[in-house]
Amino acid sequence: MLRQTYLFIILSVLGMQVAWSQQVAQVDTFFMRNVQMNEVVIQTFKQHQDLKVAPVAASTLTGTAIKNRNALNIKELSSFVPNLFMPDYGSKLTSPVFIRGIGSKINSPSVGLYVDGTPYFEKSAFDFDFSEIARMEVLRGPQGTLYGRNTMGGIINIYTKSPLRYEGTTLGASLGNYMQQNYNVSHYRKLGEKFGIAISGNYNQTDGFFTNQYTGEKADDSQSGSARIRLEWQPKEHFSFGLTSTYDRTNQGGYPYAVCDPETLRPGEVNYNDYSFYKRSISTTGLSVKWDGKGYSIQNQMAFQYISDHQGIDQDFTPKSTYFARQDMKQKMFSEEFNIKSTTDTRYKWLFGAFGFWQGVDNTVPMDYLAKGYTTLKQYDIPTYGAALYHQSTLDDLFVKGLSFTFGLRYDYEKASNDYIYHKITNGNQELVEQFKSDLSFSQLTPKFTLEYIFPSSGLVYASVTKGYKTGGFNTSFEQEEDRTFEPETSWNYEIGTKHPFVDKRFSAEFALFWIDWRNQQIYQMLATQNGQLLRNAGKSVSKGVEISLQGNPINGLMFQLNYGYTHATFKKYEDERKGINYNGNYLPLVPKHTLAMVVDYTIFHPCSLIERLTFSANFTQTGPIYWKEDNRKKQDSYRLLNGKISASKGIVTLALWAKNITNTHYNSYYFESGGNGLAQAGRPFTLGGNIQIQF
Repeated sequence: MLRQTYLFIILSVLGMQVAWSQQVAQVDTFFMRNVQMNEVVIQTFKQHQDLKVAPVAASTLTGTAIKNRNALNIKELSSFVPNLFMPDYGSKLTSPVFIRGIGSKINSPSVGLYVDGTPYFEKSAFDFDFSEIARMEVLRGPQGTLYGRNTMGGIINIYTKSPLRYEGTTLGASLGNYMQQNYNVSHYRKLGEKFGIAISGNYNQTDGFFTNQYTGEKADDSQSGSARIRLEWQPKEHFSFGLTSTYDRTNQGGYPYAVCDPETLRPGEVNYNDYSFYKRSISTTGLSVKWDGKGYSIQNQMAFQYISDHQGIDQDFTPKSTYFARQDMKQKMFSEEFNIKSTTDTRYKWLFGAFGFWQGVDNTVPMDYLAKGYTTLKQYDIPTYGAALYHQSTLDDLFVKGLSFTFGLRYDYEKASNDYIYHKITNGNQELVEQFKSDLSFSQLTPKFTLEYIFPSSGLVYASVTKGYKTGGFNTSFEQEEDRTFEPETSWNYEIGTKHPFVDKRFSAEFALFWIDWRNQQIYQMLATQNGQLLRNAGKSVSKGVEISLQGNPINGLMFQLNYGYTHATFKKYEDERKGINYNGNYLPLVPKHTLAMVVDYTIFHPCSLIERLTFSANFTQTGPIYWKEDNRKKQDSYRLLNGKISASKGIVTLALWAKNITNTHYNSYYFESGGNGLAQAGRPFTLGGNIQIQF
C-alpha cells in the first residue's frame, strides 16, 4: 500500500510538471481567467453585493472546488476555510462547528447554517451529504444583524444548482476501499424559458473503518441517502417563485471510540459490548417569492423542517455492562422571513426585514444503569417561538469618494417553554421522580457598524464592530435546581481587513485581524456522575487572531489557493466552583490554534486524442494543536493531511482517481473522558478510490 501511495504522489507531480511545460494556445486566456477566478455569483436573499467586494471576512467554495476536493460534507471542508473547524464526533447527532473559537458542543449551535435560504436550527441536521452544490459561503464573525439567533461565530450558506441556469443529466458512481460507495443522479430541465425543474438523489455507504473487537464487526458502518426536487418559475421578468423539497435518511453504526493511553492519548482497540447506532430522517421544504420593482426588491422565504432521530450508545465504551443511553428526538420547525431592499445604484442603499419562527422539540432520554438494575426516563417538550425586525443602511462616498459607512440593527424576541417529566423504572415499576413546567423569554438588540474604503484602482479596506448574541435555554441534563436553565451569551467582535486583486486580476489576497470579547459564556460541563452534559454561564473569554487568503491563476489552467487562520482563544475569567479550579488564561477546548490549507488544481486541455481535459488536484491541510479540556492537559498536536485527485474527461464521460490521507497520518479526531477513562476516536486512515461520471 505504501508503494502505491508513493507511486500516486510521484505520478501526480510528474504529470503536473509535464503539464506546466505545455502550451495551450487553443484556450482563450480571458475566458479561462474569468471562469476559474470569477464564477457567476447571484445576489442572495440579504447581501447587497458580491462577497469578494463586501466588507466582511468570507470564503466561497464553488461546486467545482468542492468536487475537486472530493468532499462529501462540511466536515471534509474543515480547515480549507480559515479558522473553521468541525470535528468528527463519530455521529451525525452532534455536529459542533467552530469559527474563530466560537462554538458549542451541545444544545443550540453558535454558527448558523442556511441551505437555499432555509435556516437549520437543530445541530443534528448540520452533518449531511453534499448533493448538487453550486457554492458554499462561510461568513466569519457575528452575523446576528441580518441572520439573528445563534450566529455569534458566523454563518454557512449553501446553495444548490438552479434549473433555470443549468440544464442536463448527470449519473455518477464512486467506489473506494473499506467498501466506500457513492451513487448520484440528477436531471435539470427547462420547460420553456420561464419554468425549470431539477430532480436529484444520492446514496452513500461504507462498511466502516474501525473494528469492534468485542463483536468482530465494524463499529462505524454507515448508510445514507437523500432526494431533492427543486422547481423555479419566472412568469414575468420581475416576478419569480422557487420551491425546494429535500428528504435525507441516515443509518449509522456506533461510535469508534476506544480507551486510550493516558500519556500518549493513542487509542487502543475499539472494544465494547452493546451495539450502538444512530438513525435520522430529515424533511425540509422551502418556498421563496421574489418581486423586483423600480428601485427595490421584495423577497419572502417560507420553510418547514421535520427531524426525527434515534440514538443508542454504549456510554462506557467497554466490555462491561455499565451504562447504555438512548435518545429519541423529534423537531418541527416553521420559519417565515420577509425583506425589502433597494436595488438602485445610488449613494444610499437600504434593507428592512422581519423574521419569525416556531420550533417544537420533543426529546425522550432513557438511561439504563445496567450494573445497578434500574432505568431513568426523562421527557422534554420544548416549544419555542420568536420574532425579529432588522434594518441595514449603507451610505457611499461619505466625505470622500470611495468611503462607505454601514449601520445595521436587529431586535430579537424569543420565548421558550419546557414541560419536563422524570421517571425511575426498577424491576418494571415506574416511579415519578419529578415533574415541572417553566418558561423563559429573551430579547436582544444586535448592532453593527462598518467603515469601508474602496481604492480608485482596485481593492478595499474595512473596519467593523459587531455585537454577537446566542440565546439561552434549558439543559436536558442537570443535578441542581440552578442548572435547569442557562442565560444568553454575548460578544463584541472588532475587525479590520483588506481585499485586493493584483497582477491584472490574476491574483487576489485577503487579510483580516479580529478581536472578540465573549461574555456570560455558556460553558460545557460534565455532570458529577459523568452521565450527562450541561451548559453554565460560567466564564468570559477573549479570542483574537488573523486570517489570510491568497488565490491565483498564474498561468493558463493552473489555480492555486492558500488559506491560513490563527486563533488565540483563552479564558479571561473561568473558575469551576465545583472543583475549585481556576482556568484563567487557559486555551478554550476544541479550538485549533492554526488552520492551514494549500490547494493546487491544474487542467490540461487536449493532452492527447483520447482525453479532452485532464485535471490534477492536490491539497494539503494542517490543523491544531487542539486542547480537549479546559485544564489543557490533553491535546492533539498539529496534524497534516495530504489528499489528491486526478480526473480525465472525454465527451460525456469523466473518470477520476482520488486518495485521502495519503501519508496515513495518525491523529485523534475527538477525545473526551467518561467513567474515569480517556476515550478517543482515531482519524480516518488512508483511503483510495475511483469515480465515474456521465453528463449529457
